[in-house]
Amino acid sequence: MPCLDALARPINYLRISVTDRCNLRCVYCMPAEGLPTKFPHAEILAFEEIVRVVEAAAGLGITKIRLTGGEPLVRLGLPELVRMLAAVPGIDDIAMTTNGILLPRYADELKRAGLHRVNVSLDTLRPERFARITRLGKLDDTLAGIGAAERAGLGPIKLNMVVMRRFNDDEVADVARMTLTHAWHVRFIEVMPIGATAGAALLEHVPMAEIKAHIEDALGPLEPAAERMQGNGPARYYQLAGAAGTVGFIAAVSDHFCFRCNRLRLTADGKLRPCLLSDAELDLRAALRQGASRAELEALLRTAIEQKPAGHTLAEGVHPTARQMAQIGG
Repeated sequence: MPCLDALARPINYLRISVTDRCNLRCVYCMPAEGLPTKFPHAEILAFEEIVRVVEAAAGLGITKIRLTGGEPLVRLGLPELVRMLAAVPGIDDIAMTTNGILLPRYADELKRAGLHRVNVSLDTLRPERFARITRLGKLDDTLAGIGAAERAGLGPIKLNMVVMRRFNDDEVADVARMTLTHAWHVRFIEVMPIGATAGAALLEHVPMAEIKAHIEDALGPLEPAAERMQGNGPARYYQLAGAAGTVGFIAAVSDHFCFRCNRLRLTADGKLRPCLLSDAELDLRAALRQGASRAELEALLRTAIEQKPAGHTLAEGVHPTARQMAQIGG
């Protein structure tokens, strides 16, 4: 049974950032200039340390793991970490969020190692915009990655679009239209004010109700998807008439889902965050390197669970500033 927090929310999901490094520099994740200082190699958790945390988490009822970054596939040997995590008793779901660029190289190996599925960031279908939003990327590389994941059986494929005013908000119907012919779960995500990009995020924010209205105006009504498609994540899923896939909405700002949050986050440098939108952290790396037992790690995880806030404070104008999104893992 999953551990319950102070509000009786069951916590069964751990997001693990394996690196703060990335082969892109997306506008909502990093500032245009003055990239955040990369964590020194010695500060990054080793695979064996990550596994120790996951073993302790599994002992508390956590069953779902998501690997994030930065870009997780720039971490050397990532399929080996997947193999190690897949062997942990109690872990029944291992997923990864990626920009897709390296999936043609690694998709088959990741599937064999025990990865179940991937979420791929796809913020535009226009090559010139893709270059503008990612600053370093090519749309064709990400599309090739999606194809590689599909062929490898890393599904169902989820595509994440962070919607930003004046950047890509006029494309939401085009992206949603892909679900008519592909059995993909396309999710539209409100841009979140975190770190140095927070000011821009507030200016670029598009409320989810507006996004949904644009899609329905162009493509017709969205009906709630079958309950089996909803899952236990933050997205609320809908379908267009006759569609093979679904359209999901993650409204962290305008219609937050804190009341059903089921997750903790582990940063690449070993800090445990009870909430994405709070700077509060617990230092697991220090405990690991001081020889903490499994019971002691479980106690720290319980503390983080007990400290999960009721909700974020964005409505009060308070947002996290200590890290960039790339240093948290989303």
